[in-house]
Amino acid sequence: MGLLPQLSAGEWLALVQHELFLFATFFFILGALDELAVDLAYGWLRLRGKVATPHVDEAQLHARPLSGIAAIFVPAWDEARVIRPMLTHALLAWPQAEARFYIGCYRNDRATFDAASIVAQTDARVCLVVHDRDGPTCKADCLNALYTALVADEARTGQRARMVVLHDAEDLVDPAALAALDAALDHAEFVQLPVVALPQGGSRFVGSHYCDEFAEAHGKVMVVRSALGTGIPGAGVGCAVERDTLARLGELSDAGGPFEAKSLTEDYELGLNVSAIGGRGRFLRLRTKDGRLIATRAYFPAQINAAVRQKTRWIHGIALQGWDRLGWNGGVLRVWMKLRDRRGPFAALLMAVAYLLVVLSGFIGIAALFGVFLPVAASPLLTAMLVICSIAFVWRALVRAVFTTREFGWREGLLAILRIPVSNVIAIMAGRRAITAYVATLRGAEARWDKTEHAHHPASEQREPRAAA
Repeated sequence: MGLLPQLSAGEWLALVQHELFLFATFFFILGALDELAVDLAYGWLRLRGKVATPHVDEAQLHARPLSGIAAIFVPAWDEARVIRPMLTHALLAWPQAEARFYIGCYRNDRATFDAASIVAQTDARVCLVVHDRDGPTCKADCLNALYTALVADEARTGQRARMVVLHDAEDLVDPAALAALDAALDHAEFVQLPVVALPQGGSRFVGSHYCDEFAEAHGKVMVVRSALGTGIPGAGVGCAVERDTLARLGELSDAGGPFEAKSLTEDYELGLNVSAIGGRGRFLRLRTKDGRLIATRAYFPAQINAAVRQKTRWIHGIALQGWDRLGWNGGVLRVWMKLRDRRGPFAALLMAVAYLLVVLSGFIGIAALFGVFLPVAASPLLTAMLVICSIAFVWRALVRAVFTTREFGWREGLLAILRIPVSNVIAIMAGRRAITAYVATLRGAEARWDKTEHAHHPASEQREPRAAA
């Protein structure tokens, strides 16, 4: 009776498996084509010599005087454990008199203020800015407070800053970075240096999976974006914006400053907003003559719950808020890159379906082994799609391993392949949380600074091998 065929429970289960496989493989193939397009663009640009990583003389960079005041903004909430070693290292790495460090503290975070004060007492280049609100508010709000302090200093001294550099309290700055950023701003309004996530011996899979993601993203994807002129999203650390351009963003914003206070990823939006008002963005990859990549180095979360929280904020801010706040304006290439940026929630859904299919296939296989029911044979179309997906996965794993090997050596390159499931599981969990958090904001909840806890500063534990040229 009815139009639907009379199927047994096992046959219905096999049918659901088949349809889920068709759904997942179709979109995985689309994603693979998207990644392959970036791979091909990178290969073509590299063959034409447009994405080479120049080797520079570090001594000449240090000898080059800065073009003006470099205001380094460091927002800090609950960073008492890392702010002092960060500042100590940065002040030694950047001895230029034009470097001014603006540290954003909160009136209800005495521990961070006291730790930063110890360094400020020994170096007049450190300026402590105490926010007049209890923290945490949001990172952008803290940055706007620092911007207000900079404007006041400029009015008092009559000296206007050349650039504003963004950093976090756990960053290990590169000695050559400040001079490199200053030089690059002669030909751009926004410059982003690579970020190197350091391997962690105590967290080979959770903490170190960031090594693989940043090695590929900042070794290939950002390089392609820069070469194609599609706008450079800021990473929030190791980036510099030209002072007058930042002022223009402040004039166009209703957030009380140039940083978008309602955004969870104001750093990402900063670079794209510079491009939107006609500014030039550049991703700057340079190596010293001994092969060291001039980059910002840091340890990322080593526990899975902290990693999920951090990536939840990234997905929420970039994929979901970004859709609302930045729209889809721009040419074909810019829309392509925005689509890539915003695929996080859907990618999490696809990966969840894929892992569900692994479990379901195992269950069906066991049931068939015991003769409960016979599995349904895959159609020729599905078989072909599964083969394509398998080839694409092997290619993606090899590409990731190659970029990780280039920065950290072959052992980390092999581990990069083993860390792919860890990366996927974290992305699935973060995607679900991001959607939940986004729905809550639609109902009136306020997006707050769900910051990452940092237990130590990388300066004391850095064990990064020399990178290949």
